[in-house]
Amino acid sequence: MTALPTLIGVSLKMYFSHARTVEWCRAVAQLARTHPAILEGEAELFVIPSYLSIPAAREILGDLAAVGAQDLAAEDVGAYTGEVSGAQLAEFGCRVVEVGHAERRRLFGETPEVVRRKTDAALRNGLTPVLCIGEADKKSPTDAAAECISQLDDALADARRAQNSGPVIVAYEPFWAIGAPQPASPGYIRPVCASLRDYVRGLSDFPHSTVIYGGSAGPGLLSHVGDDVDGLFLGRFSHDPAAIGTILDEVRTHSTRVAESAPS
Repeated sequence: MTALPTLIGVSLKMYFSHARTVEWCRAVAQLARTHPAILEGEAELFVIPSYLSIPAAREILGDLAAVGAQDLAAEDVGAYTGEVSGAQLAEFGCRVVEVGHAERRRLFGETPEVVRRKTDAALRNGLTPVLCIGEADKKSPTDAAAECISQLDDALADARRAQNSGPVIVAYEPFWAIGAPQPASPGYIRPVCASLRDYVRGLSDFPHSTVIYGGSAGPGLLSHVGDDVDGLFLGRFSHDPAAIGTILDEVRTHSTRVAESAPS
């Protein structure tokens, strides 16, 4: 089986001004035009800026990276002041959209029902949801994986009933590790992601779905977990575009090692 490209995603949250987002996108575009991991198809990028910067990001990044949004409405049209629909995001050329991030759940009270409706809204509008899941408390990797699989099934329930299919990017981030003095260790991450990936690959109604890790992910991590994840979802570590270059170097090294170890 041909190895899939490693997904490297970035959410800029609300850290950057529009001007800084433009500057950052230009630097990432230049990196993507020249880095061997991108040129050889070993890595693919997606970038999720704030809403107001989506058009500029699309213009700058073009086909070098998929551009997406950090949230979407559960409805496609109507009197929903302040909301942005999946239909509007698709019209602007977005390809991915975050759903159910831990901050949305904690700060804005998003319930499992809201996550289900937004996941369905993304899929019915042809967007790939970056579906964020994670266990609330640290536990054994086996129990953590079981909790995450239960969250995943629940999030997909409305889309299943409506027969809205498509790929899903499952972004695993243990909630207990967010802002903690010590992030989750590779020894914890790997078995959870391996179980999730085995499960996701069996979802025939959501083909070509993948699992990426997003808990304080940064340079150096892929070298330790790359065999059990399909990519990384980066936060503040990606604010310096050079860090993305370092991670793409790791993708290149990992891809070379996997190719050399594959049966001839």
